[in-house]
Amino acid sequence: MTADTDLIEELLRIAAAAGTEVDVAPDATAARARWSRAPLVVVGADLAPACVRARLPSRQRLVLAGLGPAPGWESAEALGAEYVLRLPDAAEWLLRRFSSLRADGVGRVITVLGGRGGAGASVLAGALAVTAARDGRRALLVDADPFGGGLDLILGWERVEGLRWPGLAATDGALDPAALVRSLPARGDLVMISFDRGEPLPLPAAAMAAVLDAGRQARDVVVVDLPRRLDDAAVAALQGADHTLLVVPAELRATAAATQVAKAVALHCASASVVVRGPAPGNLSAAEVARSVGFPLAGLLQPEPGLARELEHGQAPASGGRGPLAELCRRVLTDVFALSPEVAA
Repeated sequence: MTADTDLIEELLRIAAAAGTEVDVAPDATAARARWSRAPLVVVGADLAPACVRARLPSRQRLVLAGLGPAPGWESAEALGAEYVLRLPDAAEWLLRRFSSLRADGVGRVITVLGGRGGAGASVLAGALAVTAARDGRRALLVDADPFGGGLDLILGWERVEGLRWPGLAATDGALDPAALVRSLPARGDLVMISFDRGEPLPLPAAAMAAVLDAGRQARDVVVVDLPRRLDDAAVAALQGADHTLLVVPAELRATAAATQVAKAVALHCASASVVVRGPAPGNLSAAEVARSVGFPLAGLLQPEPGLARELEHGQAPASGGRGPLAELCRRVLTDVFALSPEVAA
């Protein structure tokens, strides 16, 4: 994001060397639609004040760059930038950063949350990860809700050995992608990060950002189960997501509650849609729910006989590959993988 032609030329040269496609925005207005979605944003020193005035949402993975003298730390602090670069001196560092974000090696990140409590978002998140792994995609499932009861229980993985969030929450830098995957509970192509049975643990945004960065590099798809009340880690996940799914039961009060959640989601994620869960006791249609919430309709999830019993007995959702839930997951994954990851400069 810069209007400085010399800086644009230098950034495009570095991006070309890294094999990374970039999207250039000349001002805050042009950048707004892509600001939260891009896995990395580079802001030129010439537009830093304009960004601050535009009150763009806070985000992780934000770099402030300039030619000649390095931009001042005051500008970086006001902008919320994690790094300040003086180019061309820092060209090698930025080249490595761009290289880690190449579209052909970047996994998709899907965040899932409920429009109200008990909407079924955790079950959908687990089913998406299970379906991705069944279809041959390397998947990472991330439990980001410390009060959600544990995704390991939904998958029947509570006794599977591996690293949990208490061992990762202090992370504030880059994680080795391969080492992270090796340390996590795993079955086949699916690995998971969940909470243990200790005291509820607040997740720092830096730890979530580090996990998502590593997950993008090591996995084909990362699915994150979010709490309805967005904490710092949830906001970081939304900002790093390619797409967000909001699960809403086909009920009037659930739709009203989901409308408020959708407003919060829209501040941080540019691509979102609604999954409407039946039945509809008042005959509220899926299209009406989506229209009220303000997001496109991703699909309708019909009741699935026996699902609750299977979950109680430790059988992961959609593990059989059949039924409405598995069909919905395959359709959502197809749509998300059709999206093109962007890097904004």
